[in-house]
Order: sequence, then C-alpha cells, then structure tokens
Amino acid sequence: MRVVVIGHGMVGSRFAEELVAADPGAEVTVLGKEPVPAYNRVLLSGVVAGSTDPALLAMAGPAHPRLRVLTGVAAVDIDRQARTVRDATGHDHAYDVLVLATGSAARVPAIQGVADDRGLVPGVHVLKDLADATGIVDQAVGARRAVVLGAGVLGIEVATGLAARGLSVRVVHLGQRLMERQLGWEAAQVAVGSLGRLGITTHVGASVAGVLTRRDRLSGVRFGDGLEAAADLFVMCCGTSPETVLARRAGLTCDRGVVVGEDLCSPDDPAVFAVGDCAQPPEGGRGLVAQGWEQARRLVTRLSRADGGPGADGTTDVVRVKAVGLSMVSMGLSGDFDREDPRYRVLSLKDPERGRYVEVVVAGGLLVGATCLGDAEVGATLSALYTRSMPVPEDPALLMVRVLAGGGPGVVSRAPADLEDGDRVCSCNSVSAGAVRAAVHGGCRTAVEVSRRTRASTGCGDCRSTVEALVAATASEQGSQQTHPDLVRSQS
Repeated sequence: MRVVVIGHGMVGSRFAEELVAADPGAEVTVLGKEPVPAYNRVLLSGVVAGSTDPALLAMAGPAHPRLRVLTGVAAVDIDRQARTVRDATGHDHAYDVLVLATGSAARVPAIQGVADDRGLVPGVHVLKDLADATGIVDQAVGARRAVVLGAGVLGIEVATGLAARGLSVRVVHLGQRLMERQLGWEAAQVAVGSLGRLGITTHVGASVAGVLTRRDRLSGVRFGDGLEAAADLFVMCCGTSPETVLARRAGLTCDRGVVVGEDLCSPDDPAVFAVGDCAQPPEGGRGLVAQGWEQARRLVTRLSRADGGPGADGTTDVVRVKAVGLSMVSMGLSGDFDREDPRYRVLSLKDPERGRYVEVVVAGGLLVGATCLGDAEVGATLSALYTRSMPVPEDPALLMVRVLAGGGPGVVSRAPADLEDGDRVCSCNSVSAGAVRAAVHGGCRTAVEVSRRTRASTGCGDCRSTVEALVAATASEQGSQQTHPDLVRSQS
C-alpha cells in the first residue's frame, strides 16, 4: 500500500510513524513544506518567552526503511484520477491512499496597513511556525513596547512571554472578557489582575483598526475608537483557518475544513482522508492536537486493519496555558455553561489578591469540568482526576480545602521514586511512570531518548521536568552515571 501524507506537522508525522509500525505492507511518503522535521508547535510560545530551547521541540521518530520524509518539499497539485501528488520540484508521487494533514494557517484580520505586496510589514507578526517564533524573538531584541491582538490561549502565552523579556505589553481583545472559551466572568477578572501584576495592560471589547509605520517599519497601532499607541512589535493571535487550498483545487468538498465522515474519509473519494486541523469531521474540530492524534490513531487502525490496541484512554479536552508567571488550566465544562443546571454541582473559590480562582463541576461523583488559575499543583490534581475519570470526594468542597492547605492528591507531584508504575506522568500521550522506566531499562539514557521512544513530554510539555527526574532516578538505580536531572538536561 502506497500512502502519501501531505503535511509533516504534529499530526501528519504521528500518523506516518504509527502506520509503518502497524502495517508491514505500508510504504509512506511524507511531503513537508517546512525545511525542518516535525516539531512541537504547542511549545512555540515558550520559544518566544525564552523558556524553551528550540532544539527541544523536535519530535520526529527514528528513521524507518518504509518511511520517506521530504522536508522543504511542498505539495502543489493533486490528480485524483491518476492518484498522484505533484510536489514543488516537479516530481509526482503515486498513491493508493492520500492523507491530508495540511494543518491550518494563522488568521490575519483586515487591518489597514498591516501588510503590503511583500507580506506583513516589518514589526508585525503572527505565531504559527518556528520561523514565526524566531522572527518575534529577533524583533523583541531592543524593542520596548508590544501590542498583542487576541486574548485566547496563544495571545496570553505570547503576551506573558514578551513581558518576561522586559517589554511593556498591551493585550487587545475584541471579546468582552479574556479567554471566553475557557474562562467565566469571575475567572477572567482574576486573570486580568494577574496579568496586571506582570505589567500587562488588557483592553477588552476593543479592536485594532490600523497600524502606523515610520520608515517602512511599525511605529504604532490605531485602535477602533481612534486612539493610537506606540509599538515596536505587533503580534496577531486571532485564531487559525484550515489549509484547504489543495483540497479545493482537487475538487474535494470543503466547508470550513476538508469535509470528512466519521471514518475520516472524504465523501468524494474513498482514497482520500484528512486528519488534524485541516479536517472537518462530523463532531467538529476543537483545535487541540490531542484530537488530531486520536484521529491519526483511528486512521492507522482502519488502514492497517489492526485492533488499534487500547488507544489513549481518558479525555483530551484539557487546555493548559503555558504562560510565564501565570498558571492556568481548564477542562470539560468551563467558560460559558449553565451553572444552574440541576445535574451539576458547581463550587468555586475566588482569591483575586493572590491571583487564584478555582471552579469545579461535579456530576455523578466525577469531575466533569474545572478551571484553575494561580495554583499549578491543584491544576495538576484536577487534571489527573478529570482525565482519568477518578471519583472525587463525596464533598467536592474538600478540593477547595486542599487549595487552602497548599496540598493536593496530584499523582505527578510526588517524588519520582514514589511513583507507581501505573501512575500517569504524561497526560497528552497517556505515558505511565512504568513506561518511562521500561524505556530506561531498554537502553534510553536521556529524557530526549525516552521522549522519542514513548512520546512522553511531546505534547503540552508540562511533564518534562517530571520525565527528566524520573529518567535520572531510574538510571541512578541502575548504577548509571546519570544521577541528576541537570545531567539529563545537559546531555539532551
């Protein structure tokens, strides 16, 4: 079976690697338009903040004889009748199965002067790929004032990252509150106060109408009410649009994304599938990489006719904000929902002076939603309860008491030596402490090697320090020379 995958992002690379591992008859060619192998886009805001080394973003697995990855080679045309894909170099790639994993593009709003015939004007940026991140970092050197448009997850991460670099930051958001998809009104108010303590000014219910330039470079922005503000850097975090150009040109049905059924197949062609941000399945897209990974697993199971194994258990709609100086996580029922619904018990704790807000939603003895600001340990506890569908205390208020006591039953907060093999250390990829230990026993000697084998810490990255410590502890038990997490980091 000849399979061509268009797109070598987090989902396309995961699909290709799992398919050649599951199906001995699969010959896979991946066309990736970026000149670098697959990397973790989720952590790009960490690159902007200076908290993540770009070298640690790499997530491509080891070479495989039946997997050919062409980096820096874009697909330009699909011939569905001949079942070929032409790339930018003029070569044709024949397929029996075509998988579109083209992802999405950053949305650029209609702002006067934001771009010219050469692209975005100097000083104006979006954040979608590694080149964008490094461009923002370069521009931030010597800059004093930044404006970030959009206060969703990415906008908040970028704003805090730039503030950590010493810039004066304004966040402008068209909505009436920050992160309205994840935060209710009270939580959003606490978030505004927390951002203010980081030196970030927020403007909600506002818009940017135009950019000002001087000597062909950004010098300021003009708001929708006519007021102006000086700026050396303007970053637009206004969402994304599915990349559907190739699919539309090939005559495939597209709406917002490439329309597919529950089997991820296009209704127009049984040989064409779509996964990740470019796909529009019946249930809709959540914009989370976990959904794309689950789609990749399902498609591998279908194409290889394997049983699929146990798959990733638990839920995948946990949203963590990777912001410097601000801990924030939401899951399940959060943001706007009917808090008077008799099916739910909703309890909240609001402590704006300390930047803390915790809300838990319980139904049937389980946590079905939560929001946590300002307490990373409690956020980890709630995430563990939610993703593993663990029962909560009979009185959910005890979760609030644990907040006040500064403790919590979080699994990953324990020392590495105390973790049971069944304890999950990586929620994004459902990797247990036992799997990490097994990788070390199998020859892995650094956290990077363990990540390549198990995929631990290749999602949101929150568990990286836990994985590093667990690798070091396990290696030490074996008499290895690696006896400290700092050594693991230095060798990785």
